[in-house]
Parts: sequence; structure tokens; C-alpha cells
Amino acid sequence: MWICPLCNQKFLNTNQVHSCGDKVLADFLDKKSAHTVALFWHFVESYQQVGKVTVHPAKSMIAIAAKTRIAYVIQLGKNFIDVVFPFDKPYPENLCFRKIAQVPGKQQFNHHFRMLHPEDINAEVKRFMALAYKSES
Repeated sequence: MWICPLCNQKFLNTNQVHSCGDKVLADFLDKKSAHTVALFWHFVESYQQVGKVTVHPAKSMIAIAAKTRIAYVIQLGKNFIDVVFPFDKPYPENLCFRKIAQVPGKQQFNHHFRMLHPEDINAEVKRFMALAYKSES
């Protein structure tokens, strides 16, 4: 485990490229609706029920990490949050992902989930959250 001497983030890889404290969580949450902020925290708290995770603001998104990054909040909209779960294979048989896209040149499939209401984190979504946690923790 490598810890960046500038921002104290933990990484599996030495000298891993990261935003190194360029952004803080408030940069993403400021001026967002109370509903959107509540959705974000509900998502984080739901992940905490799966296992210990940390929140890492990056240049253009918020990463959720166990040992490595397991999910990314890529957009905080007016009344929703968009989350990406990166998996090493597609999981097309689901009702929760609105899009699944392979990262060009990689064996990574980004599964896009839009959360509009707290109850959108249902049993199916929790199963994928646990799968992402289990595969990286």
C-alpha cells in the first residue's frame, strides 16, 4: 500500500496518478439541491453497509474506494446522481443499469446507474455494489 505524501490518499500502486487534493467534496456538493446531496450521502451510507469504503474527490468525479476504486459518482444532477460501476465483464441481465459500455482497449465494462430516489438502491443494486466491493477489497 502506497500513501501519497502530499494528500495522504492510499493506493495499491506506488506513485499512482491521482488528483492529489485538487478537489474537495464541497466542490461537488456546493450549490446542489438538498435532494441530490441526500441521494449522494444515502449512496455512500448504503455502501458502508456493504463494507468499509472511503470517498475520494477527483478532478471530474467522486470515487468510492475499498482497497481500490470500486464505483464513481460521475454526475450530481438537479434531482439525481449518476454512478458508474467498473466490472471486468458485462452484466446485461439486469434492470438497474441504463447503459453498459466497454472502455476501449481494456477489459473493463462500465455499468451506468442513475439514482433518482433513495429506494432505487434495491436488492439488485445492492448485489452489484457487493460484487464490486468483493472483487476489489
